[in-house]
Amino acid sequence: MAEIEVVKITPRGYCYGVVDAMTMAKQVAQDPNVPRPIFVLGQIVHNRHAVEALESLGIQTLDGGRRLELLDQVPDGATVIFTAHGVSPDVKRVARQRGLNCFDATCPDVTKTHTLIQDKVRDGYSIIYIGTKGHPEPEGAMGEAPSGRVALVTTVDDVEHLGFDPKTSLAVVTQTTLSQWDTQDVIRAVQRRYPGAEVHNEICLATQLRQEAAVSAASTVDMVVVVGDRRSNNSNRLVEVVDKVGGKPAIRVEEVGDLREDWFRDVHTVGVTAGSSTPSQVTRAVIQWLENYQPSNYANPANRT
Repeated sequence: MAEIEVVKITPRGYCYGVVDAMTMAKQVAQDPNVPRPIFVLGQIVHNRHAVEALESLGIQTLDGGRRLELLDQVPDGATVIFTAHGVSPDVKRVARQRGLNCFDATCPDVTKTHTLIQDKVRDGYSIIYIGTKGHPEPEGAMGEAPSGRVALVTTVDDVEHLGFDPKTSLAVVTQTTLSQWDTQDVIRAVQRRYPGAEVHNEICLATQLRQEAAVSAASTVDMVVVVGDRRSNNSNRLVEVVDKVGGKPAIRVEEVGDLREDWFRDVHTVGVTAGSSTPSQVTRAVIQWLENYQPSNYANPANRT
């Protein structure tokens, strides 16, 4: 078999929201006037390479729970950075009350969703939020609505368990890192049950463009490799849309060391894309491995990059 033809799918990798968050965190770390220690409330973005880069600058990442609970681990007088996923008003209020030095790296698209929910709640609407359970973005955005006036749905089945009165004014909002294909069936289910629901598709343009590019490229390749962290919602969605919409096999790898020679024995063309939180150097290493791939080079695991 000859070497693989590698199609570099564009756009891919860091979006402007991630670039802004990483830039802010690095500037905070390099400012001698910022009180120490410095913490990030959750992973700044869902990629361990990005987290490790900040740790090398002395920024500690607190992870593994809800943002309000993580805030308890920040000592008085310290600095805290809110991640690109956004936080609820309660988190900001408690941080202010404690006098913590705060920096907000929330993605502008997520901020837009928060503002939309605030406006709709003020106008008397209740919120149906389409998102991923356990993800920090829904946690922060849904915190903009009072308890009892917001509900999270992930699947069509979840819609059947909503308890809103049919006469309630409802606004449907989506997590920014989902896909239009993920959400369309859920939105239709909501509209069937609540015909008067007002739908706001908040999937960010960067996410949508990366997904559309991956689906388009799928028609020209044998398979697609998505470079992204296992916790990255947008990376996992890229795998799903290539498979379900593009009709081609897709695999997600976190780094070049995850690649396996046997995946590519009968592959002639492979597309490569990356989640919006994946550092470019990680994706470049994967592309280089694939461009250098030949079965004879990688038959022995010791010869792998």
